[in-house]
Amino acid sequence: MAEATNSAAVANNDEQTPIIFLDDIHVVFKTRTGSLLHPNKVHAVNGLSLKLMPGQTIGIVGESGCGKSTTANVMCGLQTPTSGHVYFKGTDVTKRTAAQRKIIGRVISVVFQDPATALNARMTVREQLMDPMIVHKVGDAKSREARVRELIEMVGLPNSVLEALPGQMSGGQRQRVAIARALSLKPDAIIADEPTSALDVSVRAQILNLLMDLKKELNLAMVFISHDIQTVRYISDQIIVMNHGQAVERGTAEQIFNNPKDDYTRLLLGAAPSLLHPELGK
Repeated sequence: MAEATNSAAVANNDEQTPIIFLDDIHVVFKTRTGSLLHPNKVHAVNGLSLKLMPGQTIGIVGESGCGKSTTANVMCGLQTPTSGHVYFKGTDVTKRTAAQRKIIGRVISVVFQDPATALNARMTVREQLMDPMIVHKVGDAKSREARVRELIEMVGLPNSVLEALPGQMSGGQRQRVAIARALSLKPDAIIADEPTSALDVSVRAQILNLLMDLKKELNLAMVFISHDIQTVRYISDQIIVMNHGQAVERGTAEQIFNNPKDDYTRLLLGAAPSLLHPELGK
């Protein structure tokens, strides 16, 4: 009985611990302007804090240059913050070690904006999906092959694409492969940085619906980054509006759309039509 109680307590604690916690993150870049001794600086991220909980989707929205992609890079370890702390499941990984990077790489995957550059042009789809499992020494040859076929079915592609190269597929198919690759290690969270902006409008709806279905089926946490606030509204539990590196507003989709507090949020809501296709959500 005591063991069951302890197991339940551990499970509950895991649910309460953020997968990612950014604590007062600042990222400052030096520019090529200014003098050699006194270069100008750009404050790309300015005092941002956020917690990504298990199963939650956070949408980060803002125009180009607002700091949203830099934030994503900090989360997945591609960018070290100038100041502040990054926590992974309660552990400070701001200056992560090689061992920590490997562990985090199994739990957090990234789907990038352009699948044409995210995938290796010389590797078949089978090799692309197999590669993360080989790098992380997951399973044997038989179990990896079974996982590859499971993944390709999961993203709605036929087995025949396994022998194809990225250049032989459409943009939508390539992005489905990129999503399958991100899922290969059964991550807890996915960071999707503008995953539909390089696709035709008619394909965007399909990819967004796929991400939503996978989120529900696999109980994935997700950080979804976009400049289209309507797309973010559709997919997110919580929305963070960024401007000049700062979170100027945050709340549920309903709160942001029905009662925006910040002038910049109102500008985003009124400025651009949705990039979604009318069939989205059907």
